[in-house]
Amino acid sequence: MANKIFLILVLAGVPLSVAGSLMHWPSVIMFGVYCLTIIALASFMGRATESLAVVMGPRIGGLLNATFGNAVELIISIFALKAGLVGVVLASLTGSVLGNLLLVAGLSFFVGGLKFKRQTFNVFDARHNAGLLVFAVVVAFVIPEVFAQTMNETKTISLSVGISIILILLYLAALFFKLVTHRGVYQHGENGSHHEEETPEWSKGKAMLILLLATVAVAYVSENLVHTFEVVAESFGWTELFIGVIIVAIVGNAAEHASAIIFAYKNKMDIAVEIAVGSTLQIAMFVAPVLVLISLMFPTAMPLVFSMPELIAMVTSVFLMIVISNDGETNWFEGVTLLAAYLIMGIGFFLL
Repeated sequence: MANKIFLILVLAGVPLSVAGSLMHWPSVIMFGVYCLTIIALASFMGRATESLAVVMGPRIGGLLNATFGNAVELIISIFALKAGLVGVVLASLTGSVLGNLLLVAGLSFFVGGLKFKRQTFNVFDARHNAGLLVFAVVVAFVIPEVFAQTMNETKTISLSVGISIILILLYLAALFFKLVTHRGVYQHGENGSHHEEETPEWSKGKAMLILLLATVAVAYVSENLVHTFEVVAESFGWTELFIGVIIVAIVGNAAEHASAIIFAYKNKMDIAVEIAVGSTLQIAMFVAPVLVLISLMFPTAMPLVFSMPELIAMVTSVFLMIVISNDGETNWFEGVTLLAAYLIMGIGFFLL
């Protein structure tokens, strides 16, 4: 059912996006069209990567899922940087961290918890990820903020570039650790949910073609979406910060959000948690630093320096997630707690 809706949205949304941008239809209407089209395209990218993951095995599959899971966000952010909207990009990175840790994990725990009294997941993964979360968000994002207080712009960018390179290297090391040297060492929890033989939805060739076409379409629609931000912000009285933190982050991660909740409902909590936390780590350790390096090619370089509200929101959501997930089990009430935190921060960003 959902797949049919997404198919209709793509078949209608892509031509409407092209027509609307050529004929200069009202920005507010086009903003809605672009958002829905990107969400629908992202679902096709998700299904194509899942098919490829089944064909190519879990290692490549895990890498593909992680990379294309955040491809939409990366594409939107690159066009926003090109347009000089550094604030929106930093806000959308913040929104992704909050969205994954509080909204996605919260909804997953809540929806799964309504069906099952108690759900468990791999406690070793949870602890391994906890250390990385503290590093990626607390160490790597707080340090530039503190040091940049007394630095000029050039030094701040140099600091950001240095930290970005270290983050990317550590992210690659973390993947190598998980997928190569320690593969299967901590995975007793995950194997339980993979006993059934999975058959790919699409063949390798078809999945690759769909992935390619969907990525190109997302790039086209994203570039147009970025140009509607200013008008939409004025029309609704939203700040760029709010558009970045809430809207761009939800649109960029919609497909992942949906799959995490579906896995939780099927009691595959390992995968649901991996999507929420793994995606956060990828945003913090890979997407954000890559954007810093890409921004050097545009007139306005992006420092890895977040505003105080963004920073405090991310740090508190990391600690809340760690405290809730460290025991390797969840219930609906823990989900509600995470969602409540997301709403509190959402109200805060809306009123800033």
